[in-house]
Amino acid sequence: MILLIKIELLKIFRKWRTYIGFFAIGVLVIIIQTALYFTGEGYIKSLTRGFQESFIMVGNLFNGYLVANLVLNGLVIHIPFLIVLVGGDLLASEATAGTYRMLLTRPVSRLKVVSAKFIAGIIYVFLLIVWLAILSLGVSCLLFGTGELISFSGKLIIFSRDDVLWRFAGAYGFSILSMTTVFALSYFFSSLVENAIGPIVATMAVIIIFLILSAIPIDFLKDLSPYFFTTHMVHWASFFNDPVDYKEIIESAIVLFGHILALYCITAYLFIKKDILS
Repeated sequence: MILLIKIELLKIFRKWRTYIGFFAIGVLVIIIQTALYFTGEGYIKSLTRGFQESFIMVGNLFNGYLVANLVLNGLVIHIPFLIVLVGGDLLASEATAGTYRMLLTRPVSRLKVVSAKFIAGIIYVFLLIVWLAILSLGVSCLLFGTGELISFSGKLIIFSRDDVLWRFAGAYGFSILSMTTVFALSYFFSSLVENAIGPIVATMAVIIIFLILSAIPIDFLKDLSPYFFTTHMVHWASFFNDPVDYKEIIESAIVLFGHILALYCITAYLFIKKDILS
């Protein structure tokens, strides 16, 4: 099984589209860091303008933690576009290239093949989020230093510097779970077609539709929104609330994990029963 996963990882990283996500994140993070390097102090003043007359702000409020938090807010909701480029291609590319028969003539079961591809895809998701963490948090702390973290989610919260890193660890960890859900959905669509474009478009369409339905102020749709995986994907931000709502985070994690497991099982079943003609 380990050998199969290594082979699938080699297939993934041989394709140029795999590196689009890493390149895009690198460019976007650098642009954000550059912009904040020159305008960061003004951003802090605008953020705390309503509190400056009542409180005295001390310490290094414009720091790497703030920049990393801004990058997370700005990029996490857009990373699904990068995930589906790989997830939607894993199975569909085999059909496009006509290599299904060759793939399945090896002395391994179809379940192992589909599982190896799924695990390799999850590893890709993990590496992409780790890359985001290194650039957004690691590099930002080197450039701007560390200090207290200002978080504004309905109210202004200032976290002490020794109360920050575990929050980022939780946020990045939850982001991996969220993006794995997106990958699982694109992987499912990839098993249904013979062209990678279809799964990419279908996955993004589902995400956009769920986001739109969640935003419509109709009671019936509001009652359904807790069952949409998109509703739970954004709860990485709960780690920057005070107090942290662990119940909400755990419930969302269970919902996302349930989606991942269900999509994997359905995909595996379809792949095992699939009539390979080419």
